[in-house]
Amino acid sequence: MDELNLSSLKPAQERKERKRVGRGLGSGKGRYSGRGIKGQKSRAGSHKLPAGFEGGQMPIDMRLGKLRGNYSADAMPIGPFRTYSQPVNLRDLEQRFEAGAEITPETLKQAGLIGSVRKDVKILGVGELSKQLTVSAHGFSKSAREKIEAAGGSATSLREMVSKTKKKRTKRPALVAEAVEEGLGEGAETASEEAAGDEDA
Repeated sequence: MDELNLSSLKPAQERKERKRVGRGLGSGKGRYSGRGIKGQKSRAGSHKLPAGFEGGQMPIDMRLGKLRGNYSADAMPIGPFRTYSQPVNLRDLEQRFEAGAEITPETLKQAGLIGSVRKDVKILGVGELSKQLTVSAHGFSKSAREKIEAAGGSATSLREMVSKTKKKRTKRPALVAEAVEEGLGEGAETASEEAAGDEDA
């Protein structure tokens, strides 16, 4: 191995010269600058197209039918309008907390059961609970709430769940039929009155 000195220093990776295009016909990359003749890829910005671009035709994600599931805007777990809930089981509360403790997202974070207090916390009913605990979380499963209350504790929801109620549809055909019948009845009465007036005349 040669002795290392200033005259024998070399970079770890050999330096590669930058391709200089558009510098004349004698530069080695002249005339069309390595882009060929015409076409989309010869234009400026042609190599920065968005993912899924299909040359201007309708992309496949827009051609496919939009069904329930991953195509829906609120689909789990990839929908942009869905929120992520951090699950915590009752068996973990049984192990980490003493009887009579008040449990909040902050105390769960200190106990290492959740990673962030900025995300919703949902208490699940896996395991048994024998201690009286006061639990405050964003959501509870039905079994978790029952077990907490059966042990003498309380489950307080930090967020009110909004229940979606179906809109009641009015029976439009029946209403229209009644209106038509009423209209025909009034028309018949006016017609009979006009006929009676003609006879008197």
